[in-house]
Amino acid sequence: MSTTNRRTFIMQVVAAGSAVVASRAMAQTAAKLEETDPQAVALGYKHDTKKVDAKKFPKHEVAQKCSNCQLYQAKANEAWGPCQLFPGKQVATNGWCSAWVKKVG
Repeated sequence: MSTTNRRTFIMQVVAAGSAVVASRAMAQTAAKLEETDPQAVALGYKHDTKKVDAKKFPKHEVAQKCSNCQLYQAKANEAWGPCQLFPGKQVATNGWCSAWVKKVG
């Protein structure tokens, strides 16, 4: 293997590694979901489960929140985290939407 090929190979490995690190950093700093987002509005999403309209969502209970929903993907101690329904956005741990499903386990 010539010196040029080794250099090219090493540069490619470094670039690929940097791309992976950057993509993980972006995933961790995803934008917070706004309550005015069209999909959030359609699902009745609120940052605080206590502020859900009881007339519009009569089956809602205050104990239901993103942190105990099957679709929520963050660790229990995080204030915001990813949800399968809102790719690329983070929802509040104490939030709620009409797609809430009790977490198994």
